[in-house]
Amino acid sequence: MTDLWIEKYRPHSLSEVYGQEAVVERLKGFLKKGIPHMIFAGPAGCGKTSAALALAHDMFGESWRGNLLEQNASDERGIDVIRNKVKDFARTKPLGVPYRLILLDEADALTADAQHALRRTMEKYSETARFILIANYSNKLIDPIQSRCAIFRFRPLDREKAKQYLVSVLEKEGIKASAGAIEAVLDIAEGDMRRALNIMQSCSSTSDSIEEKTVYETVAAAEPGRVKAMIALALKGEFIGSRTVLLELLGEGIAGEDIMREAAKQLYSVEMEEPKRAAVIEKAGEFEWRLASGGNPQIQIEAFLAFLAAQPK
Repeated sequence: MTDLWIEKYRPHSLSEVYGQEAVVERLKGFLKKGIPHMIFAGPAGCGKTSAALALAHDMFGESWRGNLLEQNASDERGIDVIRNKVKDFARTKPLGVPYRLILLDEADALTADAQHALRRTMEKYSETARFILIANYSNKLIDPIQSRCAIFRFRPLDREKAKQYLVSVLEKEGIKASAGAIEAVLDIAEGDMRRALNIMQSCSSTSDSIEEKTVYETVAAAEPGRVKAMIALALKGEFIGSRTVLLELLGEGIAGEDIMREAAKQLYSVEMEEPKRAAVIEKAGEFEWRLASGGNPQIQIEAFLAFLAAQPK
């Protein structure tokens, strides 16, 4: 595998940021008048880090690397990283630019003490540095930090836009992928474009023509059709048949949590009376919790299938 696609196709300007038009327009407005401290909040893989780096490119041009400190807060989440590395960079006087940028990725992983130290650093060095805090959950940042920042809410990429972007990357790489393969990648990624690109690149390492089956084999994910068949057999009262499908899936190395998660999705597509569907979905949540708590995957999913098979027909 050569260059990672996620880095190779990362935007170098705000104008290249894909699928976040409202955020980009606000950032361009700040870029003209001067940017404040900012929080980029939203789910994984929706373009938060890419937008921050694109902003740095637009602000500093060729000198963007020397005027940007990029730090992943989940790697060093204690107070020392704020007191030392971040503080030293923030108090260095910028040359040729009004201020430098400090990008703290996964800032919601910082400890409470580190966040309070960060707040004081933001106050003290606001003339020489601007902070961009990237977080999946902005509510995990303390109120004094939130009140000092402009908050930008990033949305998961629209499925159709994500599909267009994925297809454009495949065309540039000279890779062919069936419609089913692309839909499978989008289903698995669930709006995370970074994950979608990484999955497709992994699939392309073995073939220049990617099929749906290749995708599920590459990520060891449960095929929706097989899980739906397993659910349908159980609802017909054919417990042994549904258990056979389960054992095949587990034997292929698919995680029990992934099978249970896909089963919960498929419960919305099988024919069932609505009160019964609601009861079954509630039960699925219970069994998913058991798995997350360390329950044996085979025993727990078999128990769930037995529950389905015991439902009145």
